[in-house]
Amino acid sequence: MVSHANLAFSRKLINLFNSQRKQLERSSRIASLPSEYHIPVSSHDREILDKSVEELVQHVHKGIVEPIDILRSYGKVAIKAHEKTNCLTEVMIQPGAEKWIESSINLKGPLAGIPISLKDSIAVGGFDVSVGYSRNTGSPYAQDGAMVRLLKDAGAVPYVKTNLPTTLLSFESANDVWGRCTNPHNSKYSPGGSTGGEGALLAYGGGRIGIGSDVAGSVRAPAHFSGIFSLRCSTGRWPKMGMNTSMPGQEGIPSVFSPMARTLPDLIYFSKSIILMKPWNYDHSIHPIEWRADEEQAAMEKKKFKIGLMRTDGVIDPSPACTRALFLVTSALKAEGHEIVWIDPPSPYEGLIIASSLLNSDGCQTFSSFLRTGESNDPGAHQMSLWTSTPRLFRYFYYLWTKYILHDNIWAGLLANFSPKTAFEQWKLVSRRETYKAQWHDWWQNDAQVDFLLTPPNATPALPHGAMRDAFSSCGYTFLFNLVHPPFSPASLKHSTDPPFPLKLDYTCGIIPITHVDKSQDQLPPHFNIKKLNAVARGAYKHYDADAMHGLPVGVQVVGQRLQEEKVLAIMKRIEVALEKKGGEGRYEHLVI
Repeated sequence: MVSHANLAFSRKLINLFNSQRKQLERSSRIASLPSEYHIPVSSHDREILDKSVEELVQHVHKGIVEPIDILRSYGKVAIKAHEKTNCLTEVMIQPGAEKWIESSINLKGPLAGIPISLKDSIAVGGFDVSVGYSRNTGSPYAQDGAMVRLLKDAGAVPYVKTNLPTTLLSFESANDVWGRCTNPHNSKYSPGGSTGGEGALLAYGGGRIGIGSDVAGSVRAPAHFSGIFSLRCSTGRWPKMGMNTSMPGQEGIPSVFSPMARTLPDLIYFSKSIILMKPWNYDHSIHPIEWRADEEQAAMEKKKFKIGLMRTDGVIDPSPACTRALFLVTSALKAEGHEIVWIDPPSPYEGLIIASSLLNSDGCQTFSSFLRTGESNDPGAHQMSLWTSTPRLFRYFYYLWTKYILHDNIWAGLLANFSPKTAFEQWKLVSRRETYKAQWHDWWQNDAQVDFLLTPPNATPALPHGAMRDAFSSCGYTFLFNLVHPPFSPASLKHSTDPPFPLKLDYTCGIIPITHVDKSQDQLPPHFNIKKLNAVARGAYKHYDADAMHGLPVGVQVVGQRLQEEKVLAIMKRIEVALEKKGGEGRYEHLVI
């Protein structure tokens, strides 16, 4: 009879074997690439790398540039990015792929010849969708998912998949199968998560556009941490079918897939191109909303915006670096004549409680169920699992101690609500969510009456590896806006360009890189006392060090209302123009390829 110890040891060996096999497979694929991918960047490559996505597409349409040349130029930089950051998982540049490009690509599509990187969770035929779990390896998908079919029909070339964290619930990107992804600006820091591999690859210059997913900030934290642009679409605007996940069946805070890009013009062009492909013909979950050029134009032409500044989420005040980034943006917008107002919205802390309770209402059982014995868990997810698996009586005593002895009401409130839920408790929580969303809707429409919000994307810049053990609850600035709208009938939209339902949370959000941490400007004030902070803030500020963080990117978040992708992208463009006019510190410098 096999003992439990022997069974556990066997599972550890299986996990180790599968992880080493996948990493060896990746190394072998890179080594076997044609010589064109292993030589230095040439002047011809540089001409390709310096062009926008739209320019490259036009050149492919006219026959000026061959798609295979674009792939080889970005492929060789992607390999260099991987050597520095460990950002890649599946390398899909194979002899068969090159032949497909030369014979079957749609040379007239809106993304003709453009290499597109994909988060590892997206299904591509012939490749695993591991999501960082060893049990998901060795089972390649038989065919492309809906999202990849759409991309190929548009003429795009999916060429690599990118790293992520086990569980997908982290602002780090590490797992046993693929290893740890690092920040291209500083290898001691995270590139963000859970779409961290995309952040690292695009920031380095190994691609121009990619796709990630976002349930609590997973395309926004990597953009902020790594220094790129991203758009968190509202649910139903961007395809999501054809993927794997760590939490199948979780509907309290649905994940949305969304675009990421190295530059803003590429983000805008990519977003528009996908909508013009009518993604509702590929994915039943997509609302049939055409690209609304009138909304884009209105936002570009409006003389004066009223902008709501969300200075804090009431849980963690932004660090000096993130505060300075906000100041740079608001100063540039004021110089353009726009009005900045401080806002007092419905409690963001209440939103964090509701969102975190809904997301893990199963007591963290689902994402934990995919881990093999001995397989590493994300440090933050591990902390959450420990708490939900602690006996109820012990949790209650710890809550009392936190609230009445430590007087930490913020942390106590989160602890009290973070527990496995019965169906009865889940329904009550959903009702609480709907009430909260209605409060936001009424506040925005009747009280604030602003055009959009500006917020930090996170309280701090990128965190060092392993910091999610302490900072796993530091996600309020992004998580808040993912609280979703209930489903509605797409049929009501077929003959209208304006959504006939109230605009609530599930807001469209964009990230713009603004500046870099400066050790001379971003030190904590002399009177700062970390011991006086609540436990959530302490977990984040424990790792804030302006000297060590010097040079890391810092972004801001633009928040529109639900399904306002065109408007948010246009506002991001207006902000970038305002910053460029200001010059000097208002101009973000990307990593040089």
